[in-house]
Amino acid sequence: MDSSDTAAPSQMRPLVLIVDDEPMVREVVASYLERDDFRVATAADGDKALAFLRDRSPDLVVLDLMLPGVGGLEILEQIRGSDGPAVIVLTARGHEADRILGLELGADDYVVKPFSPRELAARVKSVLRRASPPPPQARMEFTDLAIDPARREVMVRGDVADLTPREFDLLAFLAASPGQVFSRSQLLEHVWDSSPHWQDSATVTVHVRRIRYKIELDPTEPRWIQTVWGLGYRFDP
Repeated sequence: MDSSDTAAPSQMRPLVLIVDDEPMVREVVASYLERDDFRVATAADGDKALAFLRDRSPDLVVLDLMLPGVGGLEILEQIRGSDGPAVIVLTARGHEADRILGLELGADDYVVKPFSPRELAARVKSVLRRASPPPPQARMEFTDLAIDPARREVMVRGDVADLTPREFDLLAFLAASPGQVFSRSQLLEHVWDSSPHWQDSATVTVHVRRIRYKIELDPTEPRWIQTVWGLGYRFDP
């Protein structure tokens, strides 16, 4: 494994692991992230990435899907099976089905090759900013549902719901303005802190679907997050 990770006193800077089998991609992405004051480590295949993740806890992983050895989707599943880092999938597989699969497995963002390194660096900052603990806010309580922004915890019928950081942010944002309809573009701007031109609206759709399966008694007949056809979504208190 090649790495440009440095020692203290830089320990407070976020650590990003770049996993890609193309040396030029690793070099260019690392260069842009280091320019933005991130610590960077790189891995050329899935096995080296998993070895790094066993020893270290990066803040974010930039993950290619097409890797030698252990594939990117398997790595993503392992990361999401634990309280792992944020993940930006970076891949040449730009078909909608591939994007949706990556998002359904818990990716926080999806970038298709060829890509702009500057845009990717901006997305890394955006994802980490959203993953950072927000200022304490009032606990929101509804029938059988409680959202605690300070603890970043969602209780559903007395049990803790296993939401990813982005899923929590989306649910909390909608619940903070009950009854208000937000378009997918507005949710991308507010929750993903991202220009809609950088994202696919399927990103929002997939995250809403995942939230429904985690908080609804019947995800096919949602109680909490309502689809407003032709407009977007609203939280129904």
